[in-house]
Amino acid sequence: MDGQISNEKPMDERIFFYQLGKLVYQIDGAYGQYGKNCNLGSPNLLWLLYALNDGERHSQKQICDGWQIPRSTANTLIKDLESKQYIALSRIEGERRELLVSLTPRGKAYADAILSDLYQREKEIYSELDAPEELLSALQNLAAKLQSIAAKPKA
Repeated sequence: MDGQISNEKPMDERIFFYQLGKLVYQIDGAYGQYGKNCNLGSPNLLWLLYALNDGERHSQKQICDGWQIPRSTANTLIKDLESKQYIALSRIEGERRELLVSLTPRGKAYADAILSDLYQREKEIYSELDAPEELLSALQNLAAKLQSIAAKPKA
């Protein structure tokens, strides 16, 4: 089952999910290498900056759940970014422990410096896709269905 998808064997669920797993890790690896090339140290820092650079404020829980970043890792990265004045933390009304995280102007400049080339490369790749909306919809549907894997295994 190595290499590219083969037409020698008919596709079944095992081959599909094997190939899907490899592709997911190859995509993640490409972003991870980009982060290394930017001297970020942690691929999770790239994803955190990516998440925050949408102009919105997000809770740490939203970031961790949406981007699958371990909470302790996100907390460490957020504290580091806060110490460099790249992010601001603000209270959520009615919440004792959860804070909103947003980029400061300095943090926005930092994120843009790192992400602008990545956004340009993504734009070029996007323009080459045949049906990006359909691909995204299919992946969202698959991701929702795969959430059952996180449930307790069947006995």
